[in-house]
Amino acid sequence: MGLFVHEDPYYDPDVRQVGFNRYKQLLSQHAFSWIKLNLLTVLGALPLAAGIGYAILSSSILVLIPVSILGGMIWGPFLAGLYDGILRGLRDAPESWWTAWSRSLRQNGRESLLPGGVLGLLIGMYAFMAALFWWSAAPQTMGTIVLYLFSGALFFLLNTLYWPQLVLFRQTTLNRMRNIILFTAKYFWRMAGVTLLQLVYCLVYVLLAPWTVLLIPILGLWYITFLSQFFIYEQMDQELGIEEKFKGACS
Repeated sequence: MGLFVHEDPYYDPDVRQVGFNRYKQLLSQHAFSWIKLNLLTVLGALPLAAGIGYAILSSSILVLIPVSILGGMIWGPFLAGLYDGILRGLRDAPESWWTAWSRSLRQNGRESLLPGGVLGLLIGMYAFMAALFWWSAAPQTMGTIVLYLFSGALFFLLNTLYWPQLVLFRQTTLNRMRNIILFTAKYFWRMAGVTLLQLVYCLVYVLLAPWTVLLIPILGLWYITFLSQFFIYEQMDQELGIEEKFKGACS
């Protein structure tokens, strides 16, 4: 990291840092493992991407719905594994990335099928609507575009707070949604910033395609997931007692 930013003379990689030093520390320790997790997650998303692509090319909403749900259910356990790996890094868990991913697949695989299916359906619907915008002879109104982007922002917000709860705690979907509402209300501006960051990241990939496809194996999903969780991890730990729970489990 010293190639790009001025190195702090007091930086100690063996001590948990704060602020930007913590960001550097996490990337130095875990970036390569997270890239490998990203590759697995991208592979898990291929059925969903292929199904959505086929549905768009065939212009069939009847094809889109089942392939999006099925593809999302396949992808769900892989996405849960990515969130689990990143959160393990944030709390300095000692396991290797492969051991942690295998354990996550066993522990969270079944529970992630339904939210994965819902996620896949929503992604399919957003992609199909974007294709309709492209095919439309008349330009979309500003109100339509704003509504589309706002609903996308809500989608990112839900994912940012739902999947960490799924891999960290055993609780009902109702409790998770309640936690999302309360956390967002308490940290509204932080969540608004994180959500906007994800929206811009996604738009860059879409608007600069196909060149950005080359970045998917390297940055793809892991970096924006890490960045989003990094910005809210301290607050989530305060509200949900993440590290206290896992310290108690290990003692």
